[in-house]
Amino acid sequence: MENPKLVEILLIEDNPGDARLTREALKDGKMKINLTIMTDGEEGTDYLFKRKKYINALRPDLILLDLNLPKKNGREVLAEIKNDEILKSIPVIILTMSKAEEDIIKSYNLHANCFITKPIDLMKFFEVVKLIEGFWLTIVKLPTV
Repeated sequence: MENPKLVEILLIEDNPGDARLTREALKDGKMKINLTIMTDGEEGTDYLFKRKKYINALRPDLILLDLNLPKKNGREVLAEIKNDEILKSIPVIILTMSKAEEDIIKSYNLHANCFITKPIDLMKFFEVVKLIEGFWLTIVKLPTV
């Protein structure tokens, strides 16, 4: 039996509680996942573009991105990802508290792969992360670069 590939997920999230819940939800899944967490938009782009202390950063297979981030907001991060020839093929899931139609439209116009509003309820949040894992890591065929 073939060993499943280790899936690299980059979570760019400034809320430590949401980051912890995401880690916990993914830990119990079927896939072998390495979750890297960056706590602001600037750190997230430094990681993705292998700048500063992230020279040896691994390319993520999937990015979970909050919109409301310090230093550089999620829309700016998304625009940089999708305007880069190397990074633009990485699926970016917007995972945010926002329900604003303007945020949804702007995210899709910047080529987000999907937009999910974080549930406030703890168990529903956990369930959403499990659904992301189930869909994006078992059903969807991700690019291998």
